[in-house]
Amino acid sequence: MSRIAALKPEQVPPESKPTLDAFTKNIGFTPNMMAAFAQSPIAFNSWATLLGSLSKVLDVKTRDSIGLAVSEVNGCNYCLTVHSFTAEHMAKLEADDIILARRGHANDRKRDAAVQFARKVIQTRGHVHDADLKAVRDAGYTDANIIEIVALVAMYSLTNFFNNVFDHEKDFPAVTPAGSI
Repeated sequence: MSRIAALKPEQVPPESKPTLDAFTKNIGFTPNMMAAFAQSPIAFNSWATLLGSLSKVLDVKTRDSIGLAVSEVNGCNYCLTVHSFTAEHMAKLEADDIILARRGHANDRKRDAAVQFARKVIQTRGHVHDADLKAVRDAGYTDANIIEIVALVAMYSLTNFFNNVFDHEKDFPAVTPAGSI
């Protein structure tokens, strides 16, 4: 049971409405998380701007794999349903690749380095070792890419924390509970 009400369309603050309407049009419905997040135009619009900017970094398979790894570590079942759905339908990841990402890995060597690094960033709260940086650099990531990975970890953590706090009703297909894969 959600701990915060999802807004009805007529309740959305005017400052959030254009952003929420754009998501609704793009996705085809209004996810419960977004209908609740829209209550704070500043937080919602800031997150949407960051999401839009970070959707231009790396490739979609790497971004979704990082989202899965971070959401697994943060125990966000809402985000795991969202990222599992988008990983399958948008990034075209196979079911085994989705499970690998949730475990902090990938079949592709370069993506694996990014996902492992992202997982270490969230697990250590950013206190990674020199060897962790070396591994992601050796895989071909630039310092700008590493900054983008850290930004993705922070953005996914924001939605993980938001969803964990408010426990929204899931509006994407259920996935195997975290920790049981």
